[in-house]
Order: sequence, then C-alpha cells, then structure tokens
Amino acid sequence: MSWQAYVDEHLMCEIDGQRLSAAAIIGQDGSVWAQSDNFPQFKPDEINGIMNDFNEPGSLAPTGLYLGSTKYMVIQGEPGAVIRGKKGSGGVTVKKTNQALILGIYDEPMTPGQCNMIVERLGDYLIDQGL
Repeated sequence: MSWQAYVDEHLMCEIDGQRLSAAAIIGQDGSVWAQSDNFPQFKPDEINGIMNDFNEPGSLAPTGLYLGSTKYMVIQGEPGAVIRGKKGSGGVTVKKTNQALILGIYDEPMTPGQCNMIVERLGDYLIDQGL
C-alpha cells in the first residue's frame, strides 16, 4: 500500500460521521511521505521541535507545539510516543513510529478522542510492521 493510501484510507476516513481536517505521514527527518491536500505547510524547525519533545518529553510544554505556524497548547500525551495539542475547538495528535510521525488535525464536531484513536491506531499498526 502506498503512503498516500494510508493517509487517504486510514487517516482521512470517516469515524462516527466525522473526519480529520488534515493528516500526514512525515519521516522523522521532516520529509513528507504523504499528506492530505489541505495539510499545512510546516517548517523544518517545527518537526525538529516535535522530535525533540519525543526525546525530551515536556520540552514543548512551555512554548507550545507549532505546525504550519499554528500554535497548539500541549496537553497530556504519552511521553516518547504521543504528543497531543489543543487550539480552540480543535487540535492535533502526533504519534511517533520507528521511522515516521503520524499527524492528525481535527476541528469540532470531531472530538479529541476520535482523532487520537485514528492517529494512534495507524501508528500502532505501523510500529507492528517495523516501520
């Protein structure tokens, strides 16, 4: 399966009548493997900041998580595995796999839990595949 198919079929899928606003699979080096059409244009230092938080959990908490120049307040995640961010009625979930980052962005009426489930389920699957 192509990386784009993972984004289109697994991340941008419908769950309880809702879908993510945008999603991407990005290599840990910041290279885009696949993304939805409307995924924000991010800066390399934003991905570096995310990777740094996986290596040093909590490092993004004081400054927030930036993605496409949008600032998300970092909320409870799983140190070294998942980072969750909130902005207004929406947010972002980032799941780290062995080689990549799975990112999902959502807005109401999708709930944070629905976003987490979509992103983390694909991330867990890819980890099981050694990716």
